Amino acid sequence: MSESQGPEFFNRLTGQIERESVYGEAWLDWAYNKPLGRLTVELAAKRAWFSRWYGWRMDRRSSARKIVPFIEKYGLDINEMARPPDHFQNFNDFFSRHLKPEARPIDADEATVVFPADGRHLGFADVSASDQFYAKGQRMDLEKLLGDPVLADQYSGGSMVISRLCPVDYHRFHYPAEGVPGETLLVNGSLYSVNPVCLRQRLSVLWENKRALTGLKTESFGQILCLEVGATCVGTIVQTHVPGQYTPKGGEKGYFGFGGSMCITLFEPGRVELSADLLEHTAAGRELYAHMGDVMGA
Repeated sequence: MSESQGPEFFNRLTGQIERESVYGEAWLDWAYNKPLGRLTVELAAKRAWFSRWYGWRMDRRSSARKIVPFIEKYGLDINEMARPPDHFQNFNDFFSRHLKPEARPIDADEATVVFPADGRHLGFADVSASDQFYAKGQRMDLEKLLGDPVLADQYSGGSMVISRLCPVDYHRFHYPAEGVPGETLLVNGSLYSVNPVCLRQRLSVLWENKRALTGLKTESFGQILCLEVGATCVGTIVQTHVPGQYTPKGGEKGYFGFGGSMCITLFEPGRVELSADLLEHTAAGRELYAHMGDVMGA
């Protein structure tokens, strides 16, 4: 897959509006905007076997030769990595890499919640009132997303943050606040791409795709719902946390296998006020780039 220039986003780290280099955008445009491409997606790309096959390729030792060229092409900082590039067994090993703890400091203020992952984020103060999900007129269907009308009612009117991870990002995901996680519920589904090229066409992939839901009980923010959404070439969502065991803010929850992917964080009504810059850029139709551990709201 090749890459090309993608959508604009605001980079909180640089304070600049930048343009994303999208890994595989030409293929995505063909796959989701052209008749033959859409047929290919339905017959193969959305299927679990396709992602398993691609994952198998990334698990082979020969895939390790892709690591250094990937690092150089996308300007990844090897000083952040817990292991040097030549210490990874294959590309998937590199893809789910750990970072040094100091590379992602967790905001220490007890009154804040933090982003669960590196990526490009959208924030909605009231998920029920928004019709600006990647394209005007698309509204989130909470009941279908959560697979539970009682849960949907509990979070209706609450805040939502969508964190989109690209292949170039750090792919471990973390808890936005301290608390006690429950059991993770796996909802099986397809594996469509979650790139904006696809989501602009059909937001419903978020509740059609494979996803994992975990409730986090907190003292300050009520119960937070943490979701991970699988995507094309990301059939693997690995949970590393222990249900029922206290986790600190920023504690690791799990990691994704190869590809782009997404985390969704839901708050009950009135529990959290999302950061002003996140709401501002979402309202302008652009994502905000920030690191895991940066402030998401309070």
